[in-house]
Amino acid sequence: MKLAVIATLFASAAALKMPSVEQVTKGAAAAGLAFTIGAAAPAFAGDVSAGAQIFDANCAACHAGGQNVIMPDKTLEKEALDQYLAGGRSEKSVVTQVTNGKNAMPAFGGRLSDDDIANVASYVIATADAGWDE
Repeated sequence: MKLAVIATLFASAAALKMPSVEQVTKGAAAAGLAFTIGAAAPAFAGDVSAGAQIFDANCAACHAGGQNVIMPDKTLEKEALDQYLAGGRSEKSVVTQVTNGKNAMPAFGGRLSDDDIANVASYVIATADAGWDE
């Protein structure tokens, strides 16, 4: 009986093929590269066309054409976003501003979904980079 158990264990162990150190190293390197590439992807890749619709419905009253009717220096132009937006011109910074509001700008967190806010941020950054049509 003991011999049968030992033979079964030996056969089971032989069936398991352990990867070599080289295979493990290559796998770890590939996983690290995949993680690095994934980490380099934009954190907020919203839908620009959906963002345009949400912007027109919720933001354009004050920010039509990338302008600012309340504080004229603080537009949505590329240079103004670089200068005035906390965190600089990035989707993340726009998401923060839209979600929390600031000064005369109301907070839209709770009014708009996180996806809607991400879409607006993508639209604002893409349009600022391309230049607003006035």
